[in-house]
Amino acid sequence: MSYGNPFENQISNRNFLSPTGFKFVLKRAPKVAFFGNSANLPAISMGTAIQPSYLKDIDQPGDKVEFGDFNFRFLVDENLENYLEIYNWIRGLGFPESLKETYDWQSGVESFSQPDQSQLNLYSDATLQILTSSDNPNFKIVFQDMFPVELSTLNFDATSEDVAYFTAEATFKYTIYNITDMSGNKL
Repeated sequence: MSYGNPFENQISNRNFLSPTGFKFVLKRAPKVAFFGNSANLPAISMGTAIQPSYLKDIDQPGDKVEFGDFNFRFLVDENLENYLEIYNWIRGLGFPESLKETYDWQSGVESFSQPDQSQLNLYSDATLQILTSSDNPNFKIVFQDMFPVELSTLNFDATSEDVAYFTAEATFKYTIYNITDMSGNKL
């Protein structure tokens, strides 16, 4: 009885994925991406359906896939330019003072990913590029219809002994993400 070549199903590239090998591009907020120092590949999960049985309920695969939040941490520049990109985006989505605030914000940004002209320009597509151990682009995670839902605080402290430059974290929701090769083909 032949079992074939035992090395046939081995991993061909034995380099490990580096946590520092990434580049993030957010079309609507390019200044945020420039100073990025942490990003996550969000979780993906699927619920289950319960099949009743007289002995034990049996879990069956569900039919709804859920994606976790995307978190991105970045160094804040001295003029708050990158922080304000997300800050103003959230204010434009939520119009905390008046509805006019949303329309003023909309008129100040170019259209990035609008499927229908009747809708406001609320979303942006984004790409998280994953690099090889040699810092060459290897594949990318493409997020569709991304928008921010949270921006972390900046805590000023005059008693701090060391200069630790500010980092902020933005949390994003999105419709879906796909993992593709550099040509855009799904992996």
